[in-house]
Amino acid sequence: MSDLFEEKSKDWDGNELIKQLSSAVGASILEHVPLHERMQVMDFGAGTGLICSQIAQRVEKITAVDISEAMLEKLAAKPELRDKVETVCQDIVKAPLEYRFDLIVSAMAMHHIEDTHLLVRRFAEHAKPGALVALADLDKEDGSFHPEGTEGVHHHGFERAALQEILEECGFKTIRFFTAHTIQKEERSYPVFLVTAEKQNLDQFLPIRYPPPAESLQIEL
Repeated sequence: MSDLFEEKSKDWDGNELIKQLSSAVGASILEHVPLHERMQVMDFGAGTGLICSQIAQRVEKITAVDISEAMLEKLAAKPELRDKVETVCQDIVKAPLEYRFDLIVSAMAMHHIEDTHLLVRRFAEHAKPGALVALADLDKEDGSFHPEGTEGVHHHGFERAALQEILEECGFKTIRFFTAHTIQKEERSYPVFLVTAEKQNLDQFLPIRYPPPAESLQIEL
């Protein structure tokens, strides 16, 4: 599949909507997640590293995961991230990584994954016992946020109660929701939540048969 973000990556960081959203989500993570200098972090759907840039100096290492090579190239070129961030161009929903993390963060990527339950299971599989997740995405909306026909949008946001149930089923506890930001588009408001949760100290899930690797994460704002 061609890289849908090859052109968008060129001016991604200059988009005011994206900058405001990323800044707000990053600030919410810093407020609600206890970061530390030994922490190994995955940034799922990392893009050009706008979230990585806000937390990199407070943790040991970040693995930035995305399927857009162009976006990850922009991330890797940022001098402040070179010694802190490793880029992985891979769809971990279909081809999981072989190591685990102390924290998994994600901003505005979940609604582009068709099977939310499987995605959260993947987060659980990539999380060490006691690890944290901090996931930001749209609250449930009427489908007007993305232009009609936008490729790769599988969910028009999420009901918080339904997402909490999925997190609990996948072994997460201490689940908390915060409103991290509200996006204003064409005189309409779209709240963005940050949900934090802790993985329980057990691996109690049945194994999942992995399908062949394929690109599936497509992020459009």
